Amino acid sequence: MAHLPSRRRLALAVPVVLSLTASLGFLPTAASAAPVATSATQTADAVNLAYVVNTKVDHRTIESVKKAIAKAGGTVVATYDRIGVIVVHSANPDFGPQIRAVRGVQSAGATRTGPLSVADTTDDGAAQVLSEAQAEKIEAASAASPQSEPLEADQWDLRAIGADKAAEINPGSRKVTVAVIDTGVDDTHPDLAPNFSASQSANCVGGVADTAEGAWRPYTAEDYHGTHVAGEIAAARNGIGVAGVAPGVKVSSIKVSDPKDGLFYPENVVCAFVFAADHGVEITNNSYYVDPWLYNCMDDPDQEAIVDAVNRAQLYAQKKGTLNLASAGNSNHDLDSDAIVDASSPDDTTPYERTIDPHECFDVPTQLPGVVTVSATGVNNVKSYYSSYGKGVVDIAAPGGDRLYQIPDTPSKNGRILSTMPNNSYGFLQGTSMASPHAAGVAALLKSEHPWASPAQLQALLKVQADNPGCPESYDQNGDGTQDATCAGNPRVNGFYGWGIVNALRAVK
Repeated sequence: MAHLPSRRRLALAVPVVLSLTASLGFLPTAASAAPVATSATQTADAVNLAYVVNTKVDHRTIESVKKAIAKAGGTVVATYDRIGVIVVHSANPDFGPQIRAVRGVQSAGATRTGPLSVADTTDDGAAQVLSEAQAEKIEAASAASPQSEPLEADQWDLRAIGADKAAEINPGSRKVTVAVIDTGVDDTHPDLAPNFSASQSANCVGGVADTAEGAWRPYTAEDYHGTHVAGEIAAARNGIGVAGVAPGVKVSSIKVSDPKDGLFYPENVVCAFVFAADHGVEITNNSYYVDPWLYNCMDDPDQEAIVDAVNRAQLYAQKKGTLNLASAGNSNHDLDSDAIVDASSPDDTTPYERTIDPHECFDVPTQLPGVVTVSATGVNNVKSYYSSYGKGVVDIAAPGGDRLYQIPDTPSKNGRILSTMPNNSYGFLQGTSMASPHAAGVAALLKSEHPWASPAQLQALLKVQADNPGCPESYDQNGDGTQDATCAGNPRVNGFYGWGIVNALRAVK
């Protein structure tokens, strides 16, 4: 499957958009892991590479390493003292090897293969606007149910997991926030504004959180991915447009996509996990992989440092009470196999083909310990054709859509997921990007029902309430006589669905 632009790498296909009518070591002072920025950030344009330097977690070691960074020609951009991660810019081509030799440095490496300033890339297609007749057809179908949203007739995904019925019992608590770590969220959208938490939102691009008003919003309407994800989680039941899985919880935005190339670099994601943890976020949704490597191999010092830095940040979030969920990927890869061919990395320069062992090379953050890995299903509760999978890797499954082989009986006959888009619009997307927020929404409902549940307990509850269809007898989606993927496991837990497909209704009963 061809590699897609990173800003929506885990959401497949061109979106179909419609607009509704008017009827519709510890810090020396504060006890926080927030970054300590220096004036050196102003020199970012003069350097050509970004690094993460991971150290022992103690103040003396961190300060000593900072001096060594300066001596090696590096500039400190941010310091996350409590997890021992330092974000650095340097033009010294030997900075990596030199800093790895410094006492107290446990790993260090470049977070990209190209320079910090990169050319803009083009998108892979413009959105298509639905006709007024199509929009009216969907609205009319929902009008038969006074409790439905105007476009809910096309939300087969809500009905598939009982989210429509769950909302009548418990739509979720305002004390629960799900942070969308993504391309930004358009919080002015009428379906998102009622549930948006600005105080828990930021722009983490560059590795330092910017909480200025609107910094968390998408750069342009083409950066729609995060807004779509946010609507799937918590679009309000307010008589406008669509509904989310947990329409009563709050949603926040932590933007991590680079404005130049749309990529999700490690330092941005480190910032996001720490920010979420320090701002009381209960759940994060991560519908992406950390660039520039689809899989980060531990025998490469740069990739090892990326895994180390992001893992420290997400573990910090877990310890602070945050459950992290992530999409499994859209490559139809068996993440429990002996070998996978990756032809898409690095995606910030020129990719080349390499064969990797998914037990030694990791999709980050989805394969990190404690992160809930989510695969995608279609309307027939069968694994979506594109969804990656793997016994012992996938924890849970959720609707992500399947436009080829699983077509719902809805007004649009569209097998993808309908949700919010920037500029008061709505559109269809499919991907494990769409599956993860469905699971995050169910997790938010569970947290609402069990407010004292820890991340580990919440993950256990997610698995207990799931419905597992078991491995299909055949997975020949296109009918060519060849199995398109092999499901290993049993009816209780397997590689396609983990412990099963999430069930929102059961979560609130």
